[in-house]
Amino acid sequence: MTGIGVRLQDEGHDVGWYTGRTLAGKVGELGIPYYPFDRAIEHTGDNLNELYPQRAKLKGPMAIRFDGERIFAGNVTNFFEDIRDVQRRFPFDVVVLDNTMFIQRLVAVVLGKPVVSVVPIGNMESDPLVPPMFFGFAPARTPAHRILHAGARLVSDQFVTRPARISYVRQLQNYGLPAERGKPITDEPYRWSDAVIQTGTASLDFPRRNVNPKVHYVGALLPHRPGAEAGSAASAGAAAAERPDVRWPTAAGTYRRTVVVSQGTVDNRDPAKLMVPTIEALKGTDALIIVATGGAGTEELRRRYPQPNVVVEDYIDFARVFPFTDVFVTNGGFGGVLLSLSHGVPLVTAGLNEGKNDVNARVAYAGVGVNLKTERPSAAAIRSAVDTVLGDPSWRARAQAMGGQFEAEDSVGAAVEVIKAAVASGGTPVTGA
Repeated sequence: MTGIGVRLQDEGHDVGWYTGRTLAGKVGELGIPYYPFDRAIEHTGDNLNELYPQRAKLKGPMAIRFDGERIFAGNVTNFFEDIRDVQRRFPFDVVVLDNTMFIQRLVAVVLGKPVVSVVPIGNMESDPLVPPMFFGFAPARTPAHRILHAGARLVSDQFVTRPARISYVRQLQNYGLPAERGKPITDEPYRWSDAVIQTGTASLDFPRRNVNPKVHYVGALLPHRPGAEAGSAASAGAAAAERPDVRWPTAAGTYRRTVVVSQGTVDNRDPAKLMVPTIEALKGTDALIIVATGGAGTEELRRRYPQPNVVVEDYIDFARVFPFTDVFVTNGGFGGVLLSLSHGVPLVTAGLNEGKNDVNARVAYAGVGVNLKTERPSAAAIRSAVDTVLGDPSWRARAQAMGGQFEAEDSVGAAVEVIKAAVASGGTPVTGA
């Protein structure tokens, strides 16, 4: 969302940013006034298990159930009351927020303000043709699949997401808003926002029976790149790419193919999940392997893998590397997937948690990558998947075709126009249609 904030400010609009203290420095670099979380609990990839020690033992549906209730629904009132306090200090005309804050209805009805939700992951709105979330399903093709999906949807509604829904409804009732039945909590941003800025492209979504006119696909919506400002993630990546000890710029021309691997910025503490098997699969081959660790275990991996075709860095500037990349191996973080596809790079994906299995199912369904359907693929499985993608030019052709859709879109400009249109509409509270 940094690109949106900077563009709005450059156009002369007053912009204020409400976020956790961890990101205060980043917002300060952008020159945008900052309003910190007060009541709201700040959740980061580093503090979740510290805040909730019991969470580390949970897997699959139990982990999603816990996160939904405690991390997402549990913060709704805190977020809204913080935003109401911000309004007193910084009278705003529109709220542009992450869809999973789930305060859209409160802002629209209680404050009477236009709401624009930004969805940085795949389209979460339910639809008869779209499989239930969190299971990593592709659209049903047979009656057996449809029965399986119906059962999974029932499990999701009655067990996985039910505690979050109960908490959310209880908090709405505290503001005199009636409880509603029959809709999952993940539909609320799509029902109560004046507009939805959806990252990605419609071609990366599953087919839908019902097309929501409030949803605007804007492409990759990449972060603002402030140049060489010290301390920013982008400048850290650029600085790493320019250091003389980083071999990829020259090495890329001496190897037949280039494979980039990333285990993301949250689930990267155990490199044995994806980074190690990818290196094991391709070390000593004709492929240059560029590993982005996210700052976790970099030196250890360098010592363990001194092979000349292995480059290990804390951070890399993906925008500079992807034009030379043949395959991106990833756990399925949506931002990385979009960035890869925006450069026409096909993928090999391996991830299950935090909704990554749903992202990876979309990648496979669109034919732009191979989904290994596991968090811990073997080196042999990765080698086979990489060979599959590289051995058939149709994978890259489909990825490049999707990349052309990204190139045709000024993502930030499109998002800004959506916001301005929502303000112009007056923010008439929607009825949940």
